Amino acid sequence: MTNFSFIFPGQGSQAVGMMADFNDHPLIRSTFNEASQILNVDFWKMATEPNEEIHQTIHTQPILLTAGIATWRVWQSKTDRLPSYLAGHSLGEYTALVASNAMEFKDALKLVKYRAEVMQKAVPEGVGAMAAILGMPDSDVMDTCKEARENEVVEAVNFNSPGQVVIAGNVLAVARAIEIAKTKGAKRAILLPVSVPSHCSLMQKASEELKEYLTNITIKKPNIPVIHNVDVMEHHDANEIKDALSKQLCHPVRWVDTIEKIALNKISDIAECGPGRVLTGLTKRISAELKGAALINEGAIDEFKALIQ
Repeated sequence: MTNFSFIFPGQGSQAVGMMADFNDHPLIRSTFNEASQILNVDFWKMATEPNEEIHQTIHTQPILLTAGIATWRVWQSKTDRLPSYLAGHSLGEYTALVASNAMEFKDALKLVKYRAEVMQKAVPEGVGAMAAILGMPDSDVMDTCKEARENEVVEAVNFNSPGQVVIAGNVLAVARAIEIAKTKGAKRAILLPVSVPSHCSLMQKASEELKEYLTNITIKKPNIPVIHNVDVMEHHDANEIKDALSKQLCHPVRWVDTIEKIALNKISDIAECGPGRVLTGLTKRISAELKGAALINEGAIDEFKALIQ
């Protein structure tokens, strides 16, 4: 039997039609209906009919959590095999915690909606920005941020794969960093279409508000180890997990380190559990040892199940 892991995507993987390839699978529909009732939003309509609301963070975060858990439930309906590790990119960490039974789905939905609200509130529209810097070593990106700062905030916040780092901070500081990165040899430096500068120190206030909200959320010991973004560690204690979640909001997502840790633990196969193939593409660039699969329909789930038997 093969050791395997599951990873859960974050914001950017949402799209209208993202669950269409499951052909109205009853577990997909029932999970979306459950989420819709809990938050009083028609998430199935949002996932299937043309709209812009799906890209508003207050909806994006709960709908991606729902999509990931819906896919996880289809997997569970087919096999008793559990992954050796779980991890999630940014928001995906919450999906991983629900899959590990550390958190109830209903609690996680309300939590990520609140997370979206405090993130949006912390930095007014037009104040923050994010950009992807491609084809540049991590250390050069961090030096570029230092150079561009000028008493504002700009930091490396997502270490997604070798040569792909996302930066975040104040609009003008990010713009300066983009220009400096180009002069230092970056292949591309692209402003991202987001208004919230996630995972940088501008999110400090949001992080504190999230920490306060988490005191009312019940978290249990995960039954599958979850590797956290902020410290690339597994946590079993509820307070440690809450601390990792609140810190994550204003600290970098160490995704390269996370995937490398999974690879070092004798894992040969890794499945992206949720819409899209973003993390599968990153995995390919991070680790030659790991075989990646994106569980974007029932056939892909059946194939992965056969692969790890």
